[in-house]
Amino acid sequence: MTRTKVLVSLVTEDNDFQQEQAAMARAVARELNFDAGIVFAGNDSVEQSLQLVRAVQCDLASRPNAIVVEPVGTAMPQVAHAAAEVGIAWVVLNRTADYIATLRKTATAPIFGVSSDNEEIGRIQGEQFNKLVPRGGNILYVEGPSASDVTRERTAGMLATKRADIAIRVLRGDWTENSGHRAVASWLKLTTSKEATIQLVGCQNDEMALGARRAIEETASQAERERLLRLPFTGCDGLPKEGQAHVQHRTLAATIVIPPLTGVALKLLASALQTHSQPAEHTCTAARSCPPITELRM
Repeated sequence: MTRTKVLVSLVTEDNDFQQEQAAMARAVARELNFDAGIVFAGNDSVEQSLQLVRAVQCDLASRPNAIVVEPVGTAMPQVAHAAAEVGIAWVVLNRTADYIATLRKTATAPIFGVSSDNEEIGRIQGEQFNKLVPRGGNILYVEGPSASDVTRERTAGMLATKRADIAIRVLRGDWTENSGHRAVASWLKLTTSKEATIQLVGCQNDEMALGARRAIEETASQAERERLLRLPFTGCDGLPKEGQAHVQHRTLAATIVIPPLTGVALKLLASALQTHSQPAEHTCTAARSCPPITELRM
């Protein structure tokens, strides 16, 4: 019996959550008897497109039966259409993809999306900010890439939930620890950083939060360093050996536990292939605060 070949395309290898996505894909693929190949795009949308176009256009014997992709930039509609035309199943992770409904009308293979509920993740983070900054003030907030739906949705949820007396100063990262370090190190060099009284450092993932801490440890003056390192630092992803461990060790005040998506996607794909049906057009996974909001403390 020929094994189902699945190509899993992820954002970057330089990120613990993406590595967990890859590990989960491999584990679930073994369980399902799928032949899974993992590729990383190096945070480069052009490279990711090229990787997937090559897979779609290769000879039939080498072509994957399904592609599971977490896009770096857009939801890659052109590649999705090309895949559907040759009968490749297409699963898009963590991205709004309006074309899915259209493709499903004529596709011979499953087409669907699986995402974290990123607005809800943002709302949870906003609730964390409200609890950790009870008297209001300024928060240094490190976002992901501007082109990312994840970034926009998490920010929207956070802004809709935080209190009006909490002001957000936004810095830009790319989900990696080094990007959090660069963003905060650059901010510390600005005159305005000396004038701002920051009450919390919040980041859209744990790696950028740890990079932000490292920037303060390495770059800030002694007086600044002592004050800033006493502040709460928060992130998202909440892997057991990463974000949750840092909360236990008090390196982070809080994180948000987000289940990896690849396992859910592959199980839905397997069921759809077995039953020759389309799964739900879009499936969202649930997240939770770590520690629970009621247990947060300064």
